[in-house]
Amino acid sequence: MKLFVSVDMEGITGLPDETFVDSHRHNYERARRIMTEEANAIASVAFEKGVQEILVNDSHSKMNNLLVEEMHPDVELITGEVKPLSMVQSLDESYTGVVFAGYHARAGQPGVMSHTMIFGVRNIFINDVVVGELGFNAYVAGHYDVPVLMVAGDDGACREAEELIPGVVTAAVKQSISRSSVRTLHPSKAQALLKVKMAEALEKRNDIKPLKAPDHPVMRIEFTNYGEAEWAAMMPGCVIEEGTTIVRYEAKDIVEAYRAMLVMTELAMQTKFC
Repeated sequence: MKLFVSVDMEGITGLPDETFVDSHRHNYERARRIMTEEANAIASVAFEKGVQEILVNDSHSKMNNLLVEEMHPDVELITGEVKPLSMVQSLDESYTGVVFAGYHARAGQPGVMSHTMIFGVRNIFINDVVVGELGFNAYVAGHYDVPVLMVAGDDGACREAEELIPGVVTAAVKQSISRSSVRTLHPSKAQALLKVKMAEALEKRNDIKPLKAPDHPVMRIEFTNYGEAEWAAMMPGCVIEEGTTIVRYEAKDIVEAYRAMLVMTELAMQTKFC
């Protein structure tokens, strides 16, 4: 068995606000350690249950948050920012399953630090389905016929996962009170929960099916203002839907749509506010 683990940060135990997830803020180093410990908790029980290979992909911000010197020694780590498939870099059909850890709810939904990729995105649609980072990443996994076995994060992320992926195992390590406050487990109890849920997910792995995107998906990204939409629409193949801030892209498959989304959101961040 091979396991792919994508680790974001906003959904990690005990983190209520941006002072924990911004590398320039005072709580960031504390958060990195807890993030690393949670990745290790997942890895340790997975190895105990027969997984032979685990690839962990650091998936937050500059994607260099996990403390490599403190990672489980048998895990391989992808760290660093510029990756063609970002949060799901190097995922392919050879994997038995995927785990999303430290995940958060999509933009516009209740949940701690909820957002989708950048704060300029209101919604991403794949045909008629609204997805956040979790859903889009699950679709890419499905492209390679790999199921998402477990999602860990705040309660908003867990609800989102359960709505999208029948049978997925979820581990809510904190409950959102507002977008910047949580009721949280102690890290040691959260890690114990992650171990129990990871073991359960591996036992259920044959019952959880990959999330399949439609063939030739139409991706539509709704931005918060027209300037962001204008920048995003500079990518060839994109058009702004008249009278909206929605940019439309027709893709050959979900992987092309995902890469287009990465380019479009990067372009949108060029908007200057006066």
